[in-house]
Amino acid sequence: MILTDREIQVALATEQIVIDPLPSPDAYSSTSLDLSLGTTICVWKRDVAGVDRVVCPADPGFKYKAVVDEMSVTREVGPGGIVISPGDFLLAWTAETVSLPIRSRLAARVEGKSSLARLGIGVHVTAPTIHAGFEGQIQLEMCNYGTLRVKLVPSMRVCQLIFEQTLGTPEMGYQGQFQQQVAR
Repeated sequence: MILTDREIQVALATEQIVIDPLPSPDAYSSTSLDLSLGTTICVWKRDVAGVDRVVCPADPGFKYKAVVDEMSVTREVGPGGIVISPGDFLLAWTAETVSLPIRSRLAARVEGKSSLARLGIGVHVTAPTIHAGFEGQIQLEMCNYGTLRVKLVPSMRVCQLIFEQTLGTPEMGYQGQFQQQVAR
């Protein structure tokens, strides 16, 4: 069952959903809640000529964080924003911290805003699920699939959460490597 704007507000008031800072009244639509772009982004380094680098997540020693540390640059985006060109891919975080306590029996999906999608900007590649028990800023996998250069500025609405009630209380909450993630 998807929560409506009223149920989302009740869940926030009863701390079944915790969002900091609290969303403004105009962030709600009938069945979703808008979140905004934070100030930290992670840009992947371009390939170096003559170097053939292959990353294999199936390798026993693979460590995602090590790859990110070696192959990307973290930047702070000022009020002037950042331009994302066609084909660019970056990681970004929401300005808001989200917590879905396991007792709330809620999970969420992060989805893009149609206003950005119609310009070719996607906010997640294949990872929309915010699991019950998750706590942290939501990392966005942003890509420009379009043909226009698009400027993204901190605090602009870039995604929406769609909250869903789980059928029961999970035995364990989210335990993945992105628990309590914050923009680095």
